[in-house]
Amino acid sequence: MIEPIGVESLEALDRCETDCVHADAVQEARERAAAPEQIAELAELFKALSEPTRLRIIHSLLNRELCVCDLCDVLGMQQSAVSHQLRVLRNLRIVKRRKEGKMMYYSIDDQHIEGLFLQGLHHIAHK
Repeated sequence: MIEPIGVESLEALDRCETDCVHADAVQEARERAAAPEQIAELAELFKALSEPTRLRIIHSLLNRELCVCDLCDVLGMQQSAVSHQLRVLRNLRIVKRRKEGKMMYYSIDDQHIEGLFLQGLHHIAHK
């Protein structure tokens, strides 16, 4: 019978076996570190991208702008739910909107978002 590995043993797999700090590496890491404000903004961006409905919206908008009604149909969701998710994405400058008459159209705000999304898909496809 195989003995299960305990939590302590699993934690040991992720640790150094000795206590040795590489001062040059630490100094370089500190010099290259992003500002805390930038890290906080990045965390907000990734938090927004962690919600599946928002990712579906982004994916739907990659090729062309769509009005809210079109997005609701694509996603199979009510307009109030889609509008809520669009508001979150707009506040983080992930999508932008354009009004034409009574229609509100949404599109990806810039190519960085498209690249981030596509790189994420590429990453999970090549695990």
